[in-house]
Amino acid sequence: MKIGYARVSTHDQTLDLQIDALNADGCDRIFTDEGVSGAKSSRPEWDKCLDQLRKGDVLVIWKLDRAGRSTKHLIEVSEFLEFKGVELRSIQDQIDTSTAMGKFFFRTMASIAELERDIIKERTEAGLKAARARGRKGGRKKTVTKGQELEAKRLAEAGEMPITEICKQVGISRATYYRLVD
Repeated sequence: MKIGYARVSTHDQTLDLQIDALNADGCDRIFTDEGVSGAKSSRPEWDKCLDQLRKGDVLVIWKLDRAGRSTKHLIEVSEFLEFKGVELRSIQDQIDTSTAMGKFFFRTMASIAELERDIIKERTEAGLKAARARGRKGGRKKTVTKGQELEAKRLAEAGEMPITEICKQVGISRATYYRLVD
């Protein structure tokens, strides 16, 4: 049986390209994860996919980085599949672990996927450092004004209103209230 797996890291991305390729490859069943990083070893549909695999099955992925981003994790996956008697096929990378060259190429590509992830991480950190050097601060802009904060604290200290009323009057969420008052 051919079992396919597709994943996108953000909800802005679409699975269509990967699913079309998996269907064209003849997958009998396809598992998909949306908004889940390949760096995470545990992904809901990935875990179900691995659980479904039986001896003689072929796990088909669109590209190697869909299965994972670290060499260590990809090699663990490879060893798990080998233990279960399951072959791995990566459509874009043209990897087929049923051959010695396929296994070698798999490990090489796993190293490249990890390198790519590390380079992206380094670029991001360098960009944030450069932005901080120019006086920019990262993170989300504050949505609560100083006036809202002071008013929430004043009303809380007075103790005359329930928290729900304070939140409505000031225009903040309950979680924000607790963050400000505590």
